[in-house]
Amino acid sequence: MTSAGKPRVLVTAAFDQAVADELAADFDLVLTPPSDSGRSLADAGLDDELAAADAVVCELDLLDDRALAIAGGLRLAVSCRAAPVNIDLDACTRRGIPVATTPGRNADVTADLTFALLLSTLRNTSRAEAWLRSGAWSTDDVFAPYREFRGLSLTGRTLGILGGGAVGRRVLARARAFGMTVLVYDPFLAEDAFGEEARVVPLEDLLAASDVVSVHVPLAESTIGLLGAEQIAAMRAGSYLINAGRAAVVEEAPLIEALRSGHLAGAGLDVFWTEPIPRDHPLLSLPTVTLTPHIGGASDDVIVAHSRLAAEALRAWHSGRRPAAVANADALRTGA
Repeated sequence: MTSAGKPRVLVTAAFDQAVADELAADFDLVLTPPSDSGRSLADAGLDDELAAADAVVCELDLLDDRALAIAGGLRLAVSCRAAPVNIDLDACTRRGIPVATTPGRNADVTADLTFALLLSTLRNTSRAEAWLRSGAWSTDDVFAPYREFRGLSLTGRTLGILGGGAVGRRVLARARAFGMTVLVYDPFLAEDAFGEEARVVPLEDLLAASDVVSVHVPLAESTIGLLGAEQIAAMRAGSYLINAGRAAVVEEAPLIEALRSGHLAGAGLDVFWTEPIPRDHPLLSLPTVTLTPHIGGASDDVIVAHSRLAAEALRAWHSGRRPAAVANADALRTGA
């Protein structure tokens, strides 16, 4: 706490300046240049700032046990992530430090990229652009691209969404705007959770009925390998898979086999089991696959969104209220 009675907040995440200016009336913010090295804050050369901090806002830096040992006065941690994978939750809970998160910060931009992958895959735009840039289009056959890159309309087709959370709901809205029928698999939602907009169905029903399946479930023990060989075989022949969510939800080997055999007509992928994807990876040689290098959340709008959510968490904590999203509720009961 500063002499003016303002809590001191160390911000190591990328942070929107306008939001920081708004917070300055009630908080003493110390903003540092963000790092994407995934380092421990104990190794960031910020020992004095950590020791004086009442709260820390971080995204890629690790607030681990070593950093917490330096931050002896810490009373709140905010992870600019949907899941606080960069913060040692157990260590914070032992110290009575609640950890707030910023769920949904990248939901819109991830939904946008999902549809970019979907459209590019079904309309062959990436392949067509590469073909055009190569100089292959010539007066010898002006209509070659019309034959080579014929794609599908979305209107009247069925999109199966795995996961009805923040991203899944936004993908649903985009799909409806394109005239698609939508099915959702989410074991935590009632069948009529989306009213007339979509129907919640069992996984096997969704796979059998969908022209396109899009992955948006959170990564958990129950979702790793959710789409394995059996489930991929159960997908409608000639359907498509889009994954801008979590790579580990889809088993890679059966996916590749289904694409090679033609059981799946194509896929659009932003995430991979190994990142960066190896240069000799078989997915790179499959012409029906659209690939992007994990850019689902790559947007300045995400920084603005998580800055606002972090600010809301700070204000709630400062006024004695519970932040909207707390990952370790037990810490609230230990007198943080």
